[in-house]
Amino acid sequence: MNHSVAEITTDRASIYLQQLCKHFAHKLPVEFTPERGTIPFTVGTCRLEAAGETLTLKAEAENADLLTQVEGIVERHLVRFAFRDPPKIVWQAAGQPTH
Repeated sequence: MNHSVAEITTDRASIYLQQLCKHFAHKLPVEFTPERGTIPFTVGTCRLEAAGETLTLKAEAENADLLTQVEGIVERHLVRFAFRDPPKIVWQAAGQPTH
């Protein structure tokens, strides 16, 4: 499984989390609260967390190509919702969890 993470500083972290989740909930079995969300795309999953002024996006997919697709889907929609003040989204590769 491939993973990446993007942390965005915004005073609208929870609002953007909820907008993204509500948008995709029309077609996907999305689960969310104001603080956390999970969007299960066909190509992978995005987990979202809003804490204060930080929105954390965690993408995961079976391979690098699918991971890039998940990142792109989430990024395009977030930028569309945040058009007044578009966030800078920088995805970082995330290491595998240690056991």
